[in-house]
Amino acid sequence: MFQPDILMDLVRLVKVHIDSHNGLMSSDNKYKSCAVVGNSGILLNSDHGKLIDGHEAVIRLNNARTERFEKDVGSKTSISFVNSNILHLCARREGCFCHPYGWNVPMVMYVCQPVHFMDYLVCNSSHKAPLLITDPRFDMLCARIVKYYSVKRFVEETGKPLGEWGSTHDGSMFHYSSGMQAVMLALGICDKVSIFGFGKSTSSKHHYHTNQKAELRLHDYEAEYAFYRDLVKNPRAIPFISDKFRFPHVVIYQ
Repeated sequence: MFQPDILMDLVRLVKVHIDSHNGLMSSDNKYKSCAVVGNSGILLNSDHGKLIDGHEAVIRLNNARTERFEKDVGSKTSISFVNSNILHLCARREGCFCHPYGWNVPMVMYVCQPVHFMDYLVCNSSHKAPLLITDPRFDMLCARIVKYYSVKRFVEETGKPLGEWGSTHDGSMFHYSSGMQAVMLALGICDKVSIFGFGKSTSSKHHYHTNQKAELRLHDYEAEYAFYRDLVKNPRAIPFISDKFRFPHVVIYQ
């Protein structure tokens, strides 16, 4: 069931468990500031490392390595946000090792395929830090928002009928990115959100830490970028979120 109030539950569903793991008293307080660090090649030569590490909490995506890139991406990691394809790969390793940032860094994961719940059951017992699965209500909210922006962009830019969007975007295969959901998580658990490494450039690598040429066609990144711009300039234009929710201050660093 769709529940627009779910963002207001994320402190209880996520932050309280992480605070307990870190030996902190649980409360309704959010992190004062969070950096969500994407994996785009635009981070190279950015010198954002110290700025990123200066946030109270740093959220990184899909086990992107920081070693040798500290000057641009920082070295601090508070939460490792991954999709379940990452855990599926880790499950093949001895001890389900999936901790590039250290054994004690909590992981938050959304499940891409139901079969990956088996990986969670196998690996969870070996994790010393919390391994938390995103709430299905949160997943549904993310899906609604990104599809709204994708459909809006499709109609405005192509002039084609709304009904043609599905075939263009592979229908049910269309999905939000890990980065989009990590930003959504930060909205619920942080008073200030800084976004780094989200965007593309013809002069930059696709990922700062790999030689990958292009992304899978499962995401509409331009639609997600439009969502991020609204977070900065006009958050009340974003649909499906409860009127009771107070958006944090959001800044995007290029």
